[in-house]
Amino acid sequence: VQLVESGGGLVQPGGSLRLSCAASGFTFSSYTMSWYRQAPGKERELVATITGAGGRVNYADSVKGRFTISRDNAKSMVYLQMNNLKPEDTAMYYCYAVRQIATFQTVEYWGKGTLVTLSS
Repeated sequence: VQLVESGGGLVQPGGSLRLSCAASGFTFSSYTMSWYRQAPGKERELVATITGAGGRVNYADSVKGRFTISRDNAKSMVYLQMNNLKPEDTAMYYCYAVRQIATFQTVEYWGKGTLVTLSS
């Protein structure tokens, strides 16, 4: 099983980036996919989530209206389009997959992250 993020980098405030996460080794369409981020010295936080069929999405209040999560089940890819980036968006961004297999039992996978840095 692998989740491999890409697309991070150095960007100026107000700029845009598109993060990608390539999944392999599991039935991608059966998993809810999310992006998390962790800024230096802070706890990891949920940024956005998309259900397996892509019918439902949710966002953290801090990114609503600026970020868009999407997925392509045929390619086993999930994306995070980030617009109007702010300095507080600087963080390591992680791809996360989860599937509930029984009551109170889930299977989950994490990627290793891609770094997004806002320049001053």
